[in-house]
Amino acid sequence: MAQRVPITKHLGENVPNSSSRTRGRRRGRPAAASRDDVLRAAMRQYLSGERVDVQAIAAGLGLGRTTVYRWFGSREHLIGAVLLRAALPLLHTAHAKARGRGGPMLLETFDRFNRRLAESSSLRHFLEQERETALRIMTGGDGPVQPRIVAAIEELIRNEARDGHYESPVEPSTLAYAIVRLAEAFLFNDVAAGIRGDVDRLREVEAALLGVKASGK
Repeated sequence: MAQRVPITKHLGENVPNSSSRTRGRRRGRPAAASRDDVLRAAMRQYLSGERVDVQAIAAGLGLGRTTVYRWFGSREHLIGAVLLRAALPLLHTAHAKARGRGGPMLLETFDRFNRRLAESSSLRHFLEQERETALRIMTGGDGPVQPRIVAAIEELIRNEARDGHYESPVEPSTLAYAIVRLAEAFLFNDVAAGIRGDVDRLREVEAALLGVKASGK
C-alpha cells in the first residue's frame, strides 16, 4: 500500500520562521519583536474570543502599527494569517486520522475538518462579533483564506487521483472549490436556508459531489 502523503505544502506557506525576524527588520535599530511574535499575539486574542486589536498588539510588543501593517498589509490579512494557522492543522489532522483510501477517505477527511470548524468557539465568536469582516476574510475569492484552503483540498484530491485511488468526477481544482464553497454555506452563511451548522447534511452533499456513499463505504 502506498504511503499516504501528508499535506505539508500549504501548511508551511506564509508561516513565519526564524528568517522572518531578519527579513522583517530594516537596517539600524532592531525591531523589538518579530512578525511571528505579532502572529502569536493575534492568535492569543483570537483564541480567547477577543477582537484582534492591532494597536494593542503593537503596543504590547513595543512595535509601531506601521511595522505590523508592513509585515501583514492590513488587519484583515493579519486575521487571515491567524485563521489559516488555526485551520490548516485541523485539516492535516483530519487527513491523518481518516481511514481508507480514495473517495471515502476524502469524505471522512472533509467531514472531520468541517465538524472541528463547527465546534470552534473562537471561530463562532469571531463570526458573531464581526460578521461582515469575518465573511469577507474567510470566503472572499481574492482574500487571504479561501484560496489557501481550496489549494489544500485540491492537493488531497490530486494525491488520491495520482496514486490511483480516486477518479475525480470533474477537474480537481473545480471539485476542491465546490467542496469549500459548500462548506462555507453550511458553516458560515445561509441562516435563511436553515442549514447553518448542519454538518450531517453537509456530509451527505459532499458525498454526492465526491461520488461516494455518505457512509463513506
